[in-house]
Amino acid sequence: MLKGNYVGLRAIECSDLPKLMSFRNRPEYRRFFREYRELNSETQKNWYENVVMNDSRTIMFAIIDLKDDRLLGACGLCYIDWINRNADFSIYIGEDNLYIDDKFAPDAGTVMINYGFDELGLHRLWAEIYSFDEPKKAFFAKLGFKLDGIHRETHWSEGKWYDSLFYSLLDSEL
Repeated sequence: MLKGNYVGLRAIECSDLPKLMSFRNRPEYRRFFREYRELNSETQKNWYENVVMNDSRTIMFAIIDLKDDRLLGACGLCYIDWINRNADFSIYIGEDNLYIDDKFAPDAGTVMINYGFDELGLHRLWAEIYSFDEPKKAFFAKLGFKLDGIHRETHWSEGKWYDSLFYSLLDSEL
């Protein structure tokens, strides 16, 4: 287990899947994710078996509260490009309707950054979020990510188009 001050990051277990699926299926959260459809147990199981367990380009973790071992959410590195040493940074806190908070998410984010740069030897972490995702804008700024660019009107949500914002952090910026 990777440990921060408040959270631990551990391998996702089959027993975590129902709770993670319930987090991901909240409409108020789902609008922030690329996967816009409601997940069912079969799609969740397929994701776990095909991506989490068997895709060398993805490393996902369960976020656990170190105080009481509660499952809080998930985070990971996706679309890892091992040659160019970069990865997509993914995170959310589902427990207690937090999504991105000021305690658990930054702690998990710091642990993920250190893991990506120090353990995996990555050079660049990046993220794509949508322009209405104010909590993640503040989260990435707090962690030192820079806004790289904008792809205009890429995401349809709630009857209108939104931009995709691309953020990144380089290992040399820590």
